[in-house]
Amino acid sequence: MKRTLHRKGLLQRQNKGWLYILPWMLGLLAFKAYPFLISLYYSFTDYNLWTGISKYGFDNYVEIFHDKKITDAFAVTFRYAFLTVPCKLVFALFIAYILNFDIKGVKWFRTIYYIPSILGGSVAIAVLWKFVFKDDGLINMILSLLGITGPNWLGDSNYSLFVICALRVWQFGSAMVIFLAALKGVPRDLYEAAAIDGAAKFSQFFKITIPLITPVIFYNFVTQLCQAFQEFNGPYIVTQGGPLGSTTLISLKIYNSAFKSWDMGMASSIAWLLFLIITTFTVISFLSQKYWVFYQDDEGR
Repeated sequence: MKRTLHRKGLLQRQNKGWLYILPWMLGLLAFKAYPFLISLYYSFTDYNLWTGISKYGFDNYVEIFHDKKITDAFAVTFRYAFLTVPCKLVFALFIAYILNFDIKGVKWFRTIYYIPSILGGSVAIAVLWKFVFKDDGLINMILSLLGITGPNWLGDSNYSLFVICALRVWQFGSAMVIFLAALKGVPRDLYEAAAIDGAAKFSQFFKITIPLITPVIFYNFVTQLCQAFQEFNGPYIVTQGGPLGSTTLISLKIYNSAFKSWDMGMASSIAWLLFLIITTFTVISFLSQKYWVFYQDDEGR
């Protein structure tokens, strides 16, 4: 009798655990798994939000490679990602390296440098960025004081992508904080030993600091690359994809197809192709880490 009661009590405790995570599981199925799978189904149809489905097949995927606007959007996205990710990582590591020194008021500087990362993704900051770079904005006002005629940053296709990239790089706070935590973990005695041997600060940075924080560099690289391919707020608010499609990232193209043309089938196809591209780069990154990422234990490689 006691054993039966004990088993019932144990089962009840186990069931309570499932009840606690049940809301999360329902949310996962409803808001993650179902949209993920249904979008794959829609990608093989001509599903229109108002008229429904009338045709099935691979027409959407064929059209992607023949539609110049879509291929140009992918090209712009690649340029955007390959420009912003290295610049953001280098800038974040540079600021983290400076803030790693024991200087007066360094905690305040760390907080100030993290603010752009908190505010950078918001609509308000994107609107502010638009006003900073418009014809009579802050940047051109400063240039005019120096006797320089500023370009049309948002209206010239030669400069518009630079504005969007600058907004992304400006949001370096999260990567900087992670780099700073990694730099704090580098043993000081290694620098002291290198200094005794006559190694300069430059050599210490590239032969001690960089190898020891390569796991953190790898993590930041993968996360920032995935985020760059999915960037939407900046181009949508600042330039709306213009001029002449020079800032139309593929995420903006997906939005236009889905909610302006109501072509959910094409939007799903582009989204799945983007998913495969991100997955490919992520897999390549993980395969390449054994050549340049150095873990403290060999089993972690």
